[in-house]
Amino acid sequence: MNAHRTIVGFVGAVLLTATASYAQQVKTDYDRDADFSHYRTCSWEKIQTQGQLWVERIKEAVNSALAAKGWTQVDSGGDVAVVAIETTQNQQTLNTFYDGFGGGWRWRGFGGFGDSTTTVETYRVGTLVVDLFDSSTKKLIWRGSASDTLSDKSDKNIKTLDKGVQKMFDRFPPGPKK
Repeated sequence: MNAHRTIVGFVGAVLLTATASYAQQVKTDYDRDADFSHYRTCSWEKIQTQGQLWVERIKEAVNSALAAKGWTQVDSGGDVAVVAIETTQNQQTLNTFYDGFGGGWRWRGFGGFGDSTTTVETYRVGTLVVDLFDSSTKKLIWRGSASDTLSDKSDKNIKTLDKGVQKMFDRFPPGPKK
């Protein structure tokens, strides 16, 4: 019975670790001296992406998040210039599974764990970085990034993009200095 609990606990820990490694990561930072109460309009400076279809999707997601915060998107001359960069890269993870738990460590003939199998899993991770610059000073005032595992399904990736951008702007704009 104890061996069964050990195996179930081990498998549960492996699954929890694997799930956590694929969770969406969102980070934000900002210039502590910037007064965000003075900014109300924004205009797009640049969007860099590997796929042209993503330009409008990124614009729409960011514009929607900023509009929900009371900001207005203008064609040019906004208080803030918006730059977005999307990248993808391959990541790998190793998964090792043991079978035949034995009576001890396999060392110099004292029982053993049995056999182990290690597999390499390669997956694609997409990252979106959104920078906001003060248009008059050209100074970076805010940066948000979201990274997540990409799917082979476009609809799922669009939902992931929207969710990541919403998380980025959850606590936006930063409050005044205290």
